[in-house]
Amino acid sequence: MKMNSIKNHEKMDILKISWIRSSIILGLILLAIGIAAIFILKIVDTSNMQVFSDAKNFVEGYGLLGIFITTLIAGTIIPLGSPALVVAAASFGINPLLLALVATVGFTIGISINYFLAYHLGRPYIMKKMGAEKMEEATLLWSRWGWILYFLFGVIPFLPVEFLALICGLLKTRIETFLILSFIPRLLVFFILAYFGETVGNWIGLI
Repeated sequence: MKMNSIKNHEKMDILKISWIRSSIILGLILLAIGIAAIFILKIVDTSNMQVFSDAKNFVEGYGLLGIFITTLIAGTIIPLGSPALVVAAASFGINPLLLALVATVGFTIGISINYFLAYHLGRPYIMKKMGAEKMEEATLLWSRWGWILYFLFGVIPFLPVEFLALICGLLKTRIETFLILSFIPRLLVFFILAYFGETVGNWIGLI
């Protein structure tokens, strides 16, 4: 029975896995809310609102440090919406290139913490973080797709690449490949999001 269950899991579509499907649905919902918020802010005159002026001053003073800390934590198992924060920070005028670099470094450090914890603490730690079912599903996905899957999870912001980092640590995959495929895809994503945020900031009058 157990072997048949594993074989069935191996044949399953990625989108049929509940935690991946729910991550995609949640990501699309948040994307729709974000786009709606942008259009609302375009209608509202943000230049005369004190709250936006205060937020801009705060971001200018602490934005990069805040982004670094947030993305570092988001690289672990705690989802903090780092892509949305990168867009928001860029919309208040932080240099997009510097912002993308700082966010990527923070996220890579955070996700590397996942890797090393799983590497040294093994299955009990991963089961505590993910649960047995998610761990089995993620391991089977890795056995089928390997680094291709990790890259895809890295370039799609709302997919839980943090789970795959745990699996990489458990299986003791090559750390050099892990770091490269953690850094480069996320740098690309944050770079695009940062310039999108800058465009949004100019369009709604925050910059």
